[in-house]
Amino acid sequence: MIKKIDDFSNVFFIGIAGVGMSAIAQYLKGIQKEVSGSDRYFTPDTVNETKEKLEAEGIHCFLQNGDGITSNTDLVVVSTAIEDTVYEVQKATELSIPIIKRSELLSIIAKSKKTIAVGGTSGKSSTSAMLFDILQFAGLEPSIISGAGLVSIIKEGKIGNAKVGKGEWLVIEADESDGSIVQYTPEIGLLLNIDKDHQEIDELIQIFSIFKKNTKDIFVVNQSNRLAKQLSANKLFDFSTDKNSGAKYIAENFSQNGFEISFTIEQHLFTINSIGRHSMENALAASAVANQIGVDLSVCAEALKHYEGIYRRHQLLGKKTALL
Repeated sequence: MIKKIDDFSNVFFIGIAGVGMSAIAQYLKGIQKEVSGSDRYFTPDTVNETKEKLEAEGIHCFLQNGDGITSNTDLVVVSTAIEDTVYEVQKATELSIPIIKRSELLSIIAKSKKTIAVGGTSGKSSTSAMLFDILQFAGLEPSIISGAGLVSIIKEGKIGNAKVGKGEWLVIEADESDGSIVQYTPEIGLLLNIDKDHQEIDELIQIFSIFKKNTKDIFVVNQSNRLAKQLSANKLFDFSTDKNSGAKYIAENFSQNGFEISFTIEQHLFTINSIGRHSMENALAASAVANQIGVDLSVCAEALKHYEGIYRRHQLLGKKTALL
């Protein structure tokens, strides 16, 4: 039975090219595990960028034919898209190798660090990226396991959805779409919003209520969201764009100028290369969490001046200047 991060050393991912699977695979390689995997998109004599970047990290990639699973493999990881009829699953079963879901492994990883779990029906990837950038700029050397590639990490030649830092904090996305969010017991839980997506509202309220109950120390809620604010644990942890909400962290004076937004939090001016009020809310959420673990809001503002976004979501590729 795999219960702790130290219970395995050689792990194999079936479907390793998926964004959620590749992120965990890279993280585990970064903490010195032996990592390998296969994917149906890996075919002979065909260039695959994800495969190349995984192999550059020292992660062995195989065709999805079972060759990668051996008697030395002590854990096999599958996503929800992998059926029991897949040959590699059957081979692992024959070899009595434990098989767990990706979300279960992420929960095990999260228990090994001080974890900030970012939840909500939208904005998780962007907020996780902003929070990671703030903590990194503040010198806390965080780790991240994300559902999207951070441009700042992609520029290092990596896939961009994971990084291992030397610090104590790990930022993860907590996904409600498959209900896996209820498996996590983070030190800090962040609830961005609740809107009808994937499940009915009643189901979402139940799922996020369990998320709140499982959070150990601080549960941070968006008081601007009608449904999310019902789950507030303490308004002194919360954030809002409404100064009458009672939340501690308030964003005001929003302005959009081309591909740059600006606003203030407690008189600190924030400017970010992004668009829309929702980006302000994401930055406010990230800053509220960072501030509660000791990062000054002025540092948050300075960090987000350099925020480069996540891959293919409001990603600024360049600016055209008019010819005189």
